[in-house]
Amino acid sequence: MRLWVLVLAVSCSFLASAADKSGAIKARVSPGRAGVWIDGKYVGPAVRFSVPEKYSVEAGDHEVVLQDPRYEEMTVKVTVKPGKTATVHGKLKKLPVPNPPFGRLRFGGGEPESFISVTTGDVSPVYLNGKFYGYVDELNNAGGGLLIAPGTYRLKMESPLFGTIDQDVTITANKVTVVPLVERK
Repeated sequence: MRLWVLVLAVSCSFLASAADKSGAIKARVSPGRAGVWIDGKYVGPAVRFSVPEKYSVEAGDHEVVLQDPRYEEMTVKVTVKPGKTATVHGKLKKLPVPNPPFGRLRFGGGEPESFISVTTGDVSPVYLNGKFYGYVDELNNAGGGLLIAPGTYRLKMESPLFGTIDQDVTITANKVTVVPLVERK
């Protein structure tokens, strides 16, 4: 019986000390759709880590990178104390608006056209030529998408719902290019 009490006490002590070594990060930044990377790992759009959600991390120093294709990238160093939440505040500086013409890139699928996204909540990052351009959910509805200069781009995206896309996509001026999404079963 004493051995079990000792094992239980040591286990509880270990769990308590592990919990004491973690904290969290919140992001209160503008624009809220900016992608957030913590220590090089994409965690989603900033708006998800404002109220009430937060991203759990080990206590200590962390690098937070905020990216949006319409703004300058912002990097912030943050120290998270055990059991505490550190909040990143910032406003990204807007880049000059590019000149038209533009084409529109968006995701679609076998569903009828709708102004409601069928990928709601899928915040998997979307990259064109290795640069972050947004996330799946914001590029999936008939009225949405990404305005981009005509040309051919390498599109990369990994989604838990729709799998991996790694292909060239050609954008034509004043046209909508739809990349089909097929939900994995």
